[in-house]
Amino acid sequence: MSVMVLGTASHVGKSTIVAAICRILHRHDRVAAPFKSQNMSLNSWVTEDGGEIGIAQAMQAHAACLKPSIHMNPILLKPKGDQSSQIILLGKPYTDVHAKKYYQLTDNLLEIAVESAKTLLEQFGALVVEGAGGAAEVNLYDRDIANIGLARKLKFPIILVADIERGGVFAQVYGTISLLPDDIRPLVKGVIVNKFRGDPSLFSDGMKILDELTGVPTLGLIPMTDIDIPSEDSLSLSDKKNNNSPIRIAIIKFPRISNFTDYELLERYASVTYVNPGDSLKGYDAIILPGTKNTIEDLQEIQNSGTTEEIIQARAAHIPIVGICGGYQMLCEKIIDSGVESKKGEYKGIGLIPCTTTFSEYQKTTVQVTRRSSGYGPFLQKVSTVSGYEIHMGETDTSGMKEAFSDEGVVSEDGLLIGTYMHGLFTSPEVAGAFVSFLCERKGISWEMPEHLTDPYDALADHVEKHVKIEEIIKFFN
Repeated sequence: MSVMVLGTASHVGKSTIVAAICRILHRHDRVAAPFKSQNMSLNSWVTEDGGEIGIAQAMQAHAACLKPSIHMNPILLKPKGDQSSQIILLGKPYTDVHAKKYYQLTDNLLEIAVESAKTLLEQFGALVVEGAGGAAEVNLYDRDIANIGLARKLKFPIILVADIERGGVFAQVYGTISLLPDDIRPLVKGVIVNKFRGDPSLFSDGMKILDELTGVPTLGLIPMTDIDIPSEDSLSLSDKKNNNSPIRIAIIKFPRISNFTDYELLERYASVTYVNPGDSLKGYDAIILPGTKNTIEDLQEIQNSGTTEEIIQARAAHIPIVGICGGYQMLCEKIIDSGVESKKGEYKGIGLIPCTTTFSEYQKTTVQVTRRSSGYGPFLQKVSTVSGYEIHMGETDTSGMKEAFSDEGVVSEDGLLIGTYMHGLFTSPEVAGAFVSFLCERKGISWEMPEHLTDPYDALADHVEKHVKIEEIIKFFN
């Protein structure tokens, strides 16, 4: 057997519940693969064979102690900001499509997703399936391939997750179950109420009321937790809070920011702020230009807002600047697009790196990498070998520049300006710690690396097992 985890809305915690179930099953000597037919996110991961999937499914695979596979997320939508998205199909770029035309493709895409689910079932024997958004989007029932359409194909038992922090949890649960189609409603076998704050005993009557209203057992009430696992999408950016570190790092919050999970470990080591275009960059100890789905459009956004000038001024003031992927491309003198990512033309970059990036074909580099640091400059000399992954269109001509890493990236003569295509650079405790240590030395501040939870999925599983009738969920896999 398998189970399907649906939500009353987006951001209710489906991804973390799936990850927790995957780890709990593993600890009970059961194997189940995570699966999400269609994901929409700019946070992605590269599998060993070079396929691109949503980072949530990679995270869930790690929780299950399995290698991430393209079949765990066969359809990934990467929004471009103009009501269109790039479709990543079975790990590779398929096409860019407007939202209205996307639904013309869903029948075929659903069949592809179901085949991926069957592939995983044959390989692992069971699935923990994650839905998308809210389950009761009645206007999408005839074309929904992540919730209702998939549920009809798989017919797995359903656990519904609700977010009590939002308020209105009774309406969330009762309304969602009531609006489900007649053939899907009986599949709902349990409800989990997530993100509770305060004394759980205060909601004991509420659990009973939910049971009576819906006729579906409430399996648990999970308190809010700050366990360190990667964020799935940009909704998580609003949840971020600065710590009290004297080291302040600015990350430019591009409108189409991608893979900001690269910096979530830094958030534990320093005071990290996601700075909107147009906001001041003064007073920061370092500036990071992150990845983006649309390099040119986001470059124009920061140029029009004045942020480009602030970055140039920071460089003149010897503030360390790191550009990763799209941020690296922006730092170049110019970008030439043949019409692949944006409109055909030549675009002026920020100009801090004397290189040219060219988008010449609709082809994406997706690869896991391990590289040695060049050791050049005060930060890179603290770093030895680094691992990460590349996800990008376009190529950058770096002739004449010093390499930041073996066969990749650039570093300035003073070592304070770095450009690289390597995502995941700062997810390593050693690299993130070296960066913050370097910044502390510049300010004459002593710093010790905090304890790092090497495997947060055990902590997540402990947390969920403590508050959920886990034996009822394990029954679905007997």
